[in-house]
Amino acid sequence: MKELDVVGAAIVRDGAILCARRGPGGPLAGLWEFPGGKIEPNELPHDALVREIREELGCEISVDANVNSHTHSYPFARITLHTYVCSIVAGDPVPTEHSEVTWLRPSELHSLDWAPADIPAVTALARRNI
Repeated sequence: MKELDVVGAAIVRDGAILCARRGPGGPLAGLWEFPGGKIEPNELPHDALVREIREELGCEISVDANVNSHTHSYPFARITLHTYVCSIVAGDPVPTEHSEVTWLRPSELHSLDWAPADIPAVTALARRNI
């Protein structure tokens, strides 16, 4: 089975966290996730996250703290997701790869239909006072 290391950004602004819905046609279409993507060979997780958010949302972030790392097996790959709390330092997020984004308070996160690999980070963030 293919193994992938990926990063996700729990971008926080004014006490809310950015959630992104996967677009149609791909794996996990329509499910919610923290935006991010694959860590390239010889790339540090923080650098991968900054790059992915610039590509997917057109804004610049700072990577502030690790939320957790979790491994989940999908039929198409075994994913290790490293999720970080991040802050926007320049620009406003505009989705280019997701069908929509929304901002939710930590207590509201469980109201969405999340990709399974993201659920442990959702649970950890829902317990935090952000």
